[in-house]
Amino acid sequence: MSIPTPTSRTVPSHRAETYKPGATIGDWRPEDDGFWESTGRRVAQRNLWVSIPALMLGFVVWQVWSVTVVNLNNVGFSFSKSQLFWLTAIPGLTGGTFRILYTFIGPMVGERKFTAFSTIILVVPMLWLGFALQDTGSPYWELALIAAVCGIGGANFASSMANIGFFFPKREKGNANGLNGGLGNLGVSVVQLVAPLVVTAAVLGAPAGGPQYDAKNNTDIWLQNGAFLWVPLLVIMALLAWFLMNDLKVAAAPFSQQKVIFKRKHNWLMTWLYVGTFGSFIGFAAGLPLLIKNNFESQGYQATTYAWLGPFVGALMRWAGGWLSDRIGGAKVTMLSFVGMAVALVVVIFALPGGGDKGSFWAFLIGFLVAFAFSGLGNGSTFRQIPVIFRDQHMREAEGKGPEVQAAALKQSEMEAGAVTGFSSAIAAYGFFFIPAMFAAMAVTHALWLFIGFYATCLAVCWWFYARKGAEAPS
Repeated sequence: MSIPTPTSRTVPSHRAETYKPGATIGDWRPEDDGFWESTGRRVAQRNLWVSIPALMLGFVVWQVWSVTVVNLNNVGFSFSKSQLFWLTAIPGLTGGTFRILYTFIGPMVGERKFTAFSTIILVVPMLWLGFALQDTGSPYWELALIAAVCGIGGANFASSMANIGFFFPKREKGNANGLNGGLGNLGVSVVQLVAPLVVTAAVLGAPAGGPQYDAKNNTDIWLQNGAFLWVPLLVIMALLAWFLMNDLKVAAAPFSQQKVIFKRKHNWLMTWLYVGTFGSFIGFAAGLPLLIKNNFESQGYQATTYAWLGPFVGALMRWAGGWLSDRIGGAKVTMLSFVGMAVALVVVIFALPGGGDKGSFWAFLIGFLVAFAFSGLGNGSTFRQIPVIFRDQHMREAEGKGPEVQAAALKQSEMEAGAVTGFSSAIAAYGFFFIPAMFAAMAVTHALWLFIGFYATCLAVCWWFYARKGAEAPS
């Protein structure tokens, strides 16, 4: 079906100053090849490459507790295993809740302004955490409250992903969303790799405070450095977002227009699938350090040495999922991801210690790395499916009704796809809370079998609605 593009009689000329950094853009036509090659690509790429590191820092703040808890008791805190799991789970609860708000607030106020604001406010929990960690008398309720505030960092994903999709044409949405989400997700592995390194020395100098004594390893550490390190980077990225990104008028929408997604069946179906992919990724990332510590540390394996590998693999595979979906279709890749995760978790289950058996750490780790890889693949493919589903649906309804109706349908599809992208990511973010909470409340093997059963339902939904011959919304 041909998609109408605005003509010079209906759209203002695209003067260079209209697209300069910091400007609000009114004329945006990525499906117009001439516009895209002359102006659109350059502007879209600039916004993408500012968005990525800003989003990465949001993930850093969201996940900082997953590595912080590993050292708490070593320096004088006295928390149970269950309490430590809850500290890693709480940010997922607030992150998911705030993602729902961020989904709709960004288009209301402008994504450039909202990206800058949502980045700079993350300085608060990082400063609070750094000071609280220096006092082993800090009560559990205060640390739990800090964990809840850190969760706001995870909300940035909803507004960021909804925003970037507007900048790119259909043929490049999967790749762009894969890069933004995939490299942004690297914040999980960045914090799990970097934080354990910077806490071992006074790399931030006297202003960051003195050392704590790690009784378990008989050495001094600077636990607060894992929080303070990110403060200047957050300030820099907030300024770059403010001065270099753009607001798109085509992406602006009041909540009264966005709420229509709650009546769309495919909003709920794609949310179900995204819970299976991203919910697994972020929940496993939050829970893996303590799983290693509780099951294999006695055998000499350190959580801080290995835990970052899973999120790193998953984040890179997210880009691969978007790229592959642009070529063979998102539904096929999504189905592959659920099969792969299920098989990988079976390996993890049989590698865990139990019944006097010490288990196999390397089989456990490889199984989890494969699960992360397939979750990342599905993260990229589902976010490619969403804009395709809504675009095709609206354009079918507008077929034969004239250029103006078709142009309006295209704009409506973009708005709904952005809102669904944000909303589905918000619900999936609760995996950050529920997966560590399940590990704390029941046997790990029981929880993993439940995940495998859930993947079976996701596989059935994806095949029936999106992948089979004659599917309702092939994507």
